Amino acid sequence: MKKIPEVTLLFWVMKICATTLGETGGDLLAQTLKVGYGVSSLIFIGFFVAVLLGQLAAHRYIPALYWSVIVATSTAGTTMSDYMDRTLGLGYATGSAILVAILLAILGMWYVSEKSLSVTDIKTRRGELFYWAAILISNTLGTALGDFLADDSGLGFGGGALLIGGVLAVVVLAYYFTAVSRVLLFWIAFVLTRPFGATFGDLLTKPTEKHGLGYGTKGSSLILLVLLVALVIYATLRPQPVTDVESEVKRL
Repeated sequence: MKKIPEVTLLFWVMKICATTLGETGGDLLAQTLKVGYGVSSLIFIGFFVAVLLGQLAAHRYIPALYWSVIVATSTAGTTMSDYMDRTLGLGYATGSAILVAILLAILGMWYVSEKSLSVTDIKTRRGELFYWAAILISNTLGTALGDFLADDSGLGFGGGALLIGGVLAVVVLAYYFTAVSRVLLFWIAFVLTRPFGATFGDLLTKPTEKHGLGYGTKGSSLILLVLLVALVIYATLRPQPVTDVESEVKRL
């Protein structure tokens, strides 16, 4: 089921861009437009279900469709996390702990069911559903972790982004210079790029008196949307790698 992109540098650049857009877009609807976290979550979950059905019906990797689902998980994750942590009053630490437990449960069920957590070896519809469930929860968790680092830890938006960026650099080094499981490193990086996007998004949108850059949710969301659309167009137009099966078919 070649319906997801190759995990390359382009993938991670688009992932960070999409998750940062999810942070600014979620805050735009919930805070700037004052829709509220609960209603915003319902709206974004509806959008997520709609684009996910399109992704499940597809028979190949379609960049615009795939990254629409990623953005949907990011925006829904932003507002769901804020609803848990702020509206329900759970707090960032408790919210993060709950989401970690849910994510581990999903990954555990996925592994028991499919015998693998590799995103390059998804062969069944059930595995595909586990993949998207893990992404939705990991992006929700990322928002809670980002808010915890930015607010409760005292690091601020810039400090939180630098800390997560440093941990991601360690993951990259482990990928190239150690024998640590590539599947494990992928999921660590996938989870951590979300709070990196969340803290970077807050850094862009928050006013200067709160140690942000003051671009606002509207301007930041527009810039990120244009950038992501440009990357999606590039991913669509660039030559796609030929699989071993396709090469054999052509040879025959």
